[in-house]
Amino acid sequence: MALVAMSTAADSQNMSKDEMTRRIDDIFGAVYNNPNEPGAAVLIMQGDNTLYSRCFGVADMETREPVTFETNFCIASVSKQFSAVALMQLAEDGMLSLNDPLSKFFPEFQAPFFDDITLHHIMSHTSGIPDARPRTDRNFVLYSNDVTSVGYMRTLDHLNFHPGTQYEYINPTFQLIYQIVERTAGIPFEDYMQRSVFDRAEMETCCYFEPDRDIPHMAHGYERDEAGVWKEYDYGEESFFGTKADGALYCSINDFVSWERALRDNSVWSAASKRLAYQPWVQIPADAEYGYQPYTGYGYGFFVQDYPGLPTHVYHLGDNGGFTIYAGKIPERDLIFLFFSTRPDIDRLAMVNQVYHILGFNF
Repeated sequence: MALVAMSTAADSQNMSKDEMTRRIDDIFGAVYNNPNEPGAAVLIMQGDNTLYSRCFGVADMETREPVTFETNFCIASVSKQFSAVALMQLAEDGMLSLNDPLSKFFPEFQAPFFDDITLHHIMSHTSGIPDARPRTDRNFVLYSNDVTSVGYMRTLDHLNFHPGTQYEYINPTFQLIYQIVERTAGIPFEDYMQRSVFDRAEMETCCYFEPDRDIPHMAHGYERDEAGVWKEYDYGEESFFGTKADGALYCSINDFVSWERALRDNSVWSAASKRLAYQPWVQIPADAEYGYQPYTGYGYGFFVQDYPGLPTHVYHLGDNGGFTIYAGKIPERDLIFLFFSTRPDIDRLAMVNQVYHILGFNF
């Protein structure tokens, strides 16, 4: 399908591409100024036109492999949109309904309130289910999977609020999608995602983390220790790093561009599903522990910002170990903005919003 050419606000201000590049370089170069430290990949595209592309630093401090657009980053919670798309595909195929209660898929969950919590609620972070995962066993915290991590829900006896009435961002509800897909489709979650999501989006190397998997051009996340030395900080160091449906997807910038095009062109879902996913079902309060920005709500696996006077901004953040991710777009302008980092000591949203300001969008 041909891409629609649309002007950015920067174009209307007659800013040259060289000037725009210099100003964006200043934002990222101020942080990623050492080519031998953990780095980042940044890409901004409008339609087929690349407005900005730059890679910084290394993906692996041991091998010194540099960050490129083929580097596979753990995209952390950006993974949630892939799981949400899987549920919407199954709904389109008539295999489930987004209004189905969790009790339909998890008869082992004992509390009657699971009759009131629907797939809609878990995808929009409005379920009321608390994150009550036990944290006394360090091995459980470091190495649990999508099934063991949600085991506490079998005997859960309370909710934080009535389903659908509030927003609270928690990971375990998205981890439930792992078993829902398996129990509905009758095949392993990973197989379903490969065949029905990644392959349909023409993503070449995207895959879920597994301890023994050889991921090509795999990045590691890093944090500085007390002495200022960069130390690996991902699987085996970060809590619940390996759960898949909510956060352990590895993806390159190149593959994510394919993903964005598949979302835009409705190659992996219907136009009706896209409207549902980009609908802000709940507004995020200023005191929320995660995800607050002005005029922002949550859809199905996406934050949705409707800033007055500006086109809708659809995005997600990802934080897992040292990985710090932003994947956003302005669908009305066919603009995508990807910022994948292997270090967390950054003010990601401040940097992103500075770039949008350069492009003429003052979020």
